[in-house]
Amino acid sequence: MTDLDALRGFALLGILIVNATYFASAFHGTGVADPAVTTVADRAVSTLVTLLFETKFYLLFSFLFGYSFTLQRLSAERRGTRFTAAFLRRLAALFAIGAAHAVLLFTGDILTTYALLGLILLTVGGLRVRTAATAACVLLVLTAAAYAGLGALQAAFGPPNTLDAQAATAHALRTTALLAGDPAQVITAHLRELPDTAALLLLFQAPCALAMFLLGLAAGKHGLLNRPASTLLLRRVQVTGFPIGLAGAALYTHATTHWTGTPGEAYALAVDVLTAPALAAAYAATLLRLLHGRHGQRISGTLAPAGRMALSNYLAQSAVLALVFTGYGLAAVGRLHPAAVLLLTLALYTCQLYASARWMRTHAYGPLEWLLRAATHLALPRWRRTAPPPA
Repeated sequence: MTDLDALRGFALLGILIVNATYFASAFHGTGVADPAVTTVADRAVSTLVTLLFETKFYLLFSFLFGYSFTLQRLSAERRGTRFTAAFLRRLAALFAIGAAHAVLLFTGDILTTYALLGLILLTVGGLRVRTAATAACVLLVLTAAAYAGLGALQAAFGPPNTLDAQAATAHALRTTALLAGDPAQVITAHLRELPDTAALLLLFQAPCALAMFLLGLAAGKHGLLNRPASTLLLRRVQVTGFPIGLAGAALYTHATTHWTGTPGEAYALAVDVLTAPALAAAYAATLLRLLHGRHGQRISGTLAPAGRMALSNYLAQSAVLALVFTGYGLAAVGRLHPAAVLLLTLALYTCQLYASARWMRTHAYGPLEWLLRAATHLALPRWRRTAPPPA
């Protein structure tokens, strides 16, 4: 469990760095030049964030969601309680929290997607290890093939470039003005963005997240994190995952910068679907090796508390970023350079690590974890910790 919590705490960093880029600029992801990116340093930071973080860390979080599903089911079996009804209540609560998050704070919310995909996970939860892993690989290949097919259709029958730079720029400027306005305007901006964001989540993130759910399901049934992994296996994952993952990430980064709206972007997305999981696995293998190395206890002690209250930390990240970048607070959207945004996220993450460690010393669950557990089991769990936390 400690390794699982540490991995989840580590994934929070990548998710924060990526989400912050969307809070900081309405131009991010539009394919048109961001006015805040003006220097070589700006471009370097933006490139590194896209290369190393985008499309990788939500995969790791999705894998851990699938893995945790197996632990929750085993826990229900040990208690002799009905798992299906409790898990459905958990998904309903997660969806409600995610919907509020999307409307009030961040349209790129992933919780609603997880809640809906959780219904599929519940349906296929009885799959054998090999079947679940095979289904995940097939799903990734089919998703990549769909993107490649779209690229081929555009190359054969469509215009060479479908990006309307002028319209995209005007839309980003209108969104920036709304996000910098009063709270009602911020919510209006979110509501306007929700249809496009939902389509992106449905077409791109949801199939990949489901595939990682299934891989997590397979790993959980195999008990992958219940015992120290083989150093040789982890090294092989690193040796394979880093070259493949970084090569695909480099193509994806180049395409999202220079090939937006062209068939080349669709082809690059197809490659990224297949290679991003390799890089996410390499990150996870690297952390697992560190956790079982010389300084493993210290690293685990730093990351695991944040991972144990990942839901609270995820929403707290959005709340702080909303206060900084929208009309809820400083309205700094479009006014901070990428390097400043990255420093802000690192400072916020450091504060979360410290606050999580302090909180988990005296509390059994994070605030929102407590609420989610209450909704799941229809009973109030204990609030304060009755015994010291494990070392």
